[in-house]
Formats: sequence, structure tokens, C-alpha cells
Amino acid sequence: MSYCEHCEGQRFDRARVLRALRQVRKELSPADRRTCDAVLARAVQAVKALDLPHLEVVEVGNEIIH
Repeated sequence: MSYCEHCEGQRFDRARVLRALRQVRKELSPADRRTCDAVLARAVQAVKALDLPHLEVVEVGNEIIH
């Protein structure tokens, strides 16, 4: 399935957020990791669980509805 620019952008943005959260986890010191890891893990899971459906583009007259 191909995605329109809008939907592709949403998928790209979600991937960027996941990469950023994973990088934060890697950069934490061992002491900070013990206190923050559970929170970051839940944030990663929440972002991964986001439903980003592809919406079909519908043309109605001169308007495009997305």
C-alpha cells in the first residue's frame, strides 16, 4: 500500500520520536537508567501503539477530503 504525503509524514514523525526516545535511554547514566527506564519504556510502547491509519483521499467536486 502506498501512503499519501500526509500519512507518510505521520509514519515518519512516529519513527523519529521512537528513535529519539531510544537514544535517550542509551545516553542515560546507570543510576538515571534505573529511575527512568520504566517511564521511557512505557513512552516507547505508547508511541508504538499509536494507530496511524492511512486515510483515503476522496474528491468531492473541486475539494479533496482527507
